[in-house]
Amino acid sequence: MSAGGTNSFAPGFYEGDRPRIVTSRFGLEDSHTLARFVATGGYEGLRRALGRPAGEVHDEVRSATVLGRGGAGFPAGTKWGLTPQEVWPRYLVVNGDESEPGTYKDRLLMERDPHQLIEGCLIACYAAGLSQCFLYIRGEMALAQERVATALNDAYAAGYVGRNILGSGFSVDIVLHWGAGAYVVGEETALIESLEGNRGMPRLKPPYFPAAIGLYGQPTIVNNVETLANLPWLMVNGAEAYTAIGTPTSPGTRMVAVSGHVKRPGVYEIVNGTTTFRDLLFGEEFCGGMRDGRTLKAFVPGGGSAPWFLPDQLDLPFEASQVGPAGSMLGSGAVMVMDDTTDIPRAALTLTRFYAHESCGKCTPCREGGTWLERILSRIVDGKGTDADLDQLMEVGQSICPGAFPHASSERLGINATPFPYRMNTICFVGPSAFAPVHSALTLFREEFDARVTRRIHIPVSAVGAAQ
Repeated sequence: MSAGGTNSFAPGFYEGDRPRIVTSRFGLEDSHTLARFVATGGYEGLRRALGRPAGEVHDEVRSATVLGRGGAGFPAGTKWGLTPQEVWPRYLVVNGDESEPGTYKDRLLMERDPHQLIEGCLIACYAAGLSQCFLYIRGEMALAQERVATALNDAYAAGYVGRNILGSGFSVDIVLHWGAGAYVVGEETALIESLEGNRGMPRLKPPYFPAAIGLYGQPTIVNNVETLANLPWLMVNGAEAYTAIGTPTSPGTRMVAVSGHVKRPGVYEIVNGTTTFRDLLFGEEFCGGMRDGRTLKAFVPGGGSAPWFLPDQLDLPFEASQVGPAGSMLGSGAVMVMDDTTDIPRAALTLTRFYAHESCGKCTPCREGGTWLERILSRIVDGKGTDADLDQLMEVGQSICPGAFPHASSERLGINATPFPYRMNTICFVGPSAFAPVHSALTLFREEFDARVTRRIHIPVSAVGAAQ
């Protein structure tokens, strides 16, 4: 189901047998306005939540197993329970930075249904006992910033945000903050640093687990935009209806952004846990197959930092418990598709260059390693590399994430496979992200790299003997 979808907008609406939990208003031109939001059931979830004890609302979210949609997939209700009790103030930080290559679902949620996000923020603050909400939006998302700012002003004026919300006695403020376009602030502690006015760099954990020591040194919950957008529907329909969708370990729906060589790239809301990559990429209701009659060569299942999959992984479902052991991750909900015309070394270089550029510089393996990966890979792509460069790429990668990491075809290629995630010598995920495309491309498509190497280093046997 595409983001455009159909023009039926009742909460819990089904298109055929597929539910639309967070995109039901996307087809309306005025879906971002308060009038349209209220007319289609908006803020009803907040009313119902405020009519119940906060602890009961928290339990509803916990029992529904609302998984985080920002990449880690940690259950929201469980995360809320990690904050120390009786410590005030405590904050909600909304991660709207969305900067993973291939990901653009949160931007659409903020542009097309900003009030749904605001309602989700209010429900979360009430249920988890949070004093104030900070909504952090990526600097380049100008329309999203404008829509959320307007929605906030309208919500304040209508009494949905601020003091004594809907006469319930519950009060909370939402502060809108614009980022400056740094990839690293997608990591929660770097985002908190940015909110505090510092350079966006990740903090060491421990001791800086945000739930204990977060924004301004206070307990802080960091949630993704899509995660919070699920809460209004959940409050209206209940945990039982929510968990009836998907699987017990991955209930509900999730938004997936598909880019690359398919007929209909776009954002789709799919059933979590049961929809397969084959359904998404080749289903007529979704992407409709490969463009121009080409064949699938490889795909990235969870954003630019995820290890790549081959066509024989298409039947894996969107279920972390299956994708992880297969050697990759679902990540932030982005599938990047490459057909048989793709220049694999150049595709790997494009991604590696991004992560090398986005290093904050705090960790040496990331700061130096990412740059070296880009330089060596650039030399190979330009036809100036040697076979020693191929070994050097793997050596540099090992300094960033020791033991490297597996991919979909580990067993078939005779490589020792261990489940995702992998070990790393950096504080956050940026460093390993620079190596992920290099490792996948070089291991799965070695022959394409060999073909680009124009010089081979050869040491004569006599020279070796003389050296000994």
